[in-house]
Amino acid sequence: MPYDSDDDLLRLLLPRVRAALREGRRVLAVVTHARLELLRDALGGDDARRLDSRARASWYAHPHRALAACHEYTLGRRTLVVGEPPWPGHGEREVREWIRYESVVNAALGGAAAELLCLYGPRDVPEEARAHVPLTHPYLLGPYGETPSPGFVEPHELVLTGDDQPLPGPSGQVESVRFTAPELRRLRHTVGDYARAAGMDRDRAASLVLSVSEIAANSVEHGAGHGTITMWVNGRELICELADPGGALEDPLPGYIPPEPESSRGYGLWISRQLCDLVELRTDDGTLRVRLHMRLGGRRGTGAG
Repeated sequence: MPYDSDDDLLRLLLPRVRAALREGRRVLAVVTHARLELLRDALGGDDARRLDSRARASWYAHPHRALAACHEYTLGRRTLVVGEPPWPGHGEREVREWIRYESVVNAALGGAAAELLCLYGPRDVPEEARAHVPLTHPYLLGPYGETPSPGFVEPHELVLTGDDQPLPGPSGQVESVRFTAPELRRLRHTVGDYARAAGMDRDRAASLVLSVSEIAANSVEHGAGHGTITMWVNGRELICELADPGGALEDPLPGYIPPEPESSRGYGLWISRQLCDLVELRTDDGTLRVRLHMRLGGRRGTGAG
């Protein structure tokens, strides 16, 4: 839903919000404080009090945690979610991951009784993000109502810059360790020691170790039964790459869709995408490479790239 002014925003948004509230749906607004107050003032009375909200900065701190939060909020409920990701301040890589979020949320919430309205204001939205709006949103809402997007691409078919390119090789001081099932505990200690020696704080290092452990255990149980982890520091970021010579990408959206509660598989990548700043996957001559990125300090995000 692109808009050019506050009046334009209310003209497009208010009828949707009021209709949802009349239908008994739960309505969540994840927007700036100023726009939240604008919407509540326009609704007035009981409608304003029934409008739910979340802090925009924390909800949109990380694309995959936002995806998980949105899935959890809409699960088993008839909902309308109004959101506006904070685009300014992101590097190219972060922008691409937020574009991917806008696409993948269609698949992640495919079975939910939920409607999401993504607001695109007149300022501060990168050109790349605007260019992808018709590709990542199945419907567009404008002055003449809601229309199907002729350019919509199914999430598993969306290809962003760099998705089909080989990953760059390691650089600097590189450490590689082979692992099998009996060596997973030693692997966790090795990764933790490497991360802390590189200057990563304990909480962040623990998240990285958990992610590595989940991916490595998956390689042991469902892949070749062994693999190699390679670690190096690139600027202010630590990178761990796990190579599984027997791995395969059977899921078209690996780690983006929350696993079914009764499933015994699919948690490794789902967890890793939320804990790490970025997760990249490639297959090369029968080897699956899972590359985990974690910043050594500062805010947790997807990096400047």
